[in-house]
Amino acid sequence: MSDKNSFFSEICELLIQARTNAFKAVNTIMVQTYWQIGKRIIEEEQHGQSRAGYGKFLIANLSRHLSDTLGKGFSEANLWNMKQFYQTFPDFDQFSTHNVANLSWTNIRLIMRLDDSKERDYYIQEVHSHNWSSRVLERNIKSGYYHRLLSTQQATSETKLETLNLSQFIKDPYIAEFLNLPENLTGKESVLENALIGNLQHFLLELGKGFSFVGRQMRISTETSHFYVDLVFYNYLLKCFVVIDLKTTKLNHADIGQMDMYVRMFDALKTQRR
Repeated sequence: MSDKNSFFSEICELLIQARTNAFKAVNTIMVQTYWQIGKRIIEEEQHGQSRAGYGKFLIANLSRHLSDTLGKGFSEANLWNMKQFYQTFPDFDQFSTHNVANLSWTNIRLIMRLDDSKERDYYIQEVHSHNWSSRVLERNIKSGYYHRLLSTQQATSETKLETLNLSQFIKDPYIAEFLNLPENLTGKESVLENALIGNLQHFLLELGKGFSFVGRQMRISTETSHFYVDLVFYNYLLKCFVVIDLKTTKLNHADIGQMDMYVRMFDALKTQRR
């Protein structure tokens, strides 16, 4: 029976992989086609550039013709998007080096509206590397993910850990609007902690690359006392633990001293050394 189950699973996996590859192939062809349509629109507009409003007239008529001939999906707005796609990425070969198969049309529309070419390239690479959904991409763009990372890089030194720049993993500030918490949380660290745990997937995305959740209220003990760390994560890229002590009031020297103590104790008591 186990052999049959293994056989069935193998066939299912083959079909799932085939469907995934087919979807990626179709997506790549459609994205390239939209780019080509945008190019042809620009070329046709240039032929009629002496006529006022020719571009708007052209797209309206083209939308009507394509909708009558091929059905939905060719609204004027979508054709304007195709035009902007070509204008934003006039060299498709350069664009395709980012692996178009992982970029949906929705993702491309979000990215091409960014003015900064470096910011566009950054989000294209992140979508490709981490397979971001359009929802995740939109949230990161709106929360200024790139600019927060950039400001952190500018504020830090060039010190690197192995070949990795720490500023690529540490953002300032963190945005946690997905928690939907009231502004005044003074003295309610447990409420904040529960909200973070309840939205753990979103919080991991906000933390950045390579983070995994280890535990909450993790106990570290000395011979005489017990202490509890609010949240503990591990970054498998940096190969280190990340200890979080939640505060809902203004940070003071006592809080910093406590956090320093937690880090030292955690390093001494919890980190396994070879």
